[in-house]
Amino acid sequence: MTGELQRLRSGPGGEDDQSRPFLVRVRFAAEDPTQVIANARAVLTHVIAQIADWPAFELWPRLLPTWFIQRCAPEPPEPEHGEPFDVEAWLRQWRAMTPEQRAAVDQGPWTLSDWLYYFDPTEEGMGDDRSWWWWDAGADEPDCGWVQVATTGWPFGSGSLSWLIEASGGTDLVYGP
Repeated sequence: MTGELQRLRSGPGGEDDQSRPFLVRVRFAAEDPTQVIANARAVLTHVIAQIADWPAFELWPRLLPTWFIQRCAPEPPEPEHGEPFDVEAWLRQWRAMTPEQRAAVDQGPWTLSDWLYYFDPTEEGMGDDRSWWWWDAGADEPDCGWVQVATTGWPFGSGSLSWLIEASGGTDLVYGP
């Protein structure tokens, strides 16, 4: 079992104290922060458990909790008649957006395929180059919780972590040491 999977299931152990990774804490608000943490752990545990034998995309909706799948944005339709994705048209549309419109697109729900891309260890994904790994989590107050991750440094690619916490029920995320 990987160290990350062990930490997801039971928190950091004594051997983790000796490794001294660069840790970042993400604070979030929630009505029930312990449920947000349980949700995030459930999703990530399923994903990390599959790293060694990465399933085809079509299997993921059966492997992950239904609530997580339902909170993800719908997958974009496949191009008709084998037509490739029109990058130029997308770029024109993106450039025409105001900064506020771009931010709204970036803040919306992720598709499942976009989120899984960051864990996929095959040549189609970024799993071999992840920039964060679950370390610990807890709740300090009745309406606040935190998730701590080991990272490659600051800043790091935190979008997939943010979406995991948001889909799990957390809001108002704040990153810090």
